Amino acid sequence: MVEGHVQGLPRLLLRAEGAALFLAAVSGYSWTGHSWWILAALILAPDLSMLAYLVRPGIGALVYNAAHSTVGPLLLLCLAAASGTSLGSALALIWLAHVGFDRALGYGLKYGGGFHRTHLGPVGAARHPSGPEPKLTAGP
Repeated sequence: MVEGHVQGLPRLLLRAEGAALFLAAVSGYSWTGHSWWILAALILAPDLSMLAYLVRPGIGALVYNAAHSTVGPLLLLCLAAASGTSLGSALALIWLAHVGFDRALGYGLKYGGGFHRTHLGPVGAARHPSGPEPKLTAGP
């Protein structure tokens, strides 16, 4: 399988979408009326999925991606809304805020080859293996 990542303007737009998701989720959370301490305490909870990398990279990527996709929190939000559960809505919005914040920072979904290989490009030490990052352009 060929592993790649989005570049240029599409990458910038995906990161902007992440920022918009973060802002929308935090705004939605404010409407739930729950304490900001809950948000502060749980905003990094999805990152516990990184522990699966201790098993092996492929398992780590699978678990991390499950915790960092919008599918889970959106399903939880729908279930919470359908059942009228305010706490469930708050938890789903915290989860969505985390996903959005990660995307805005450039942390994308992971490939099985290692934690630093994402659909939005390399992160961490893998980002600058041989010099500065190339500038983003709108061209090919």
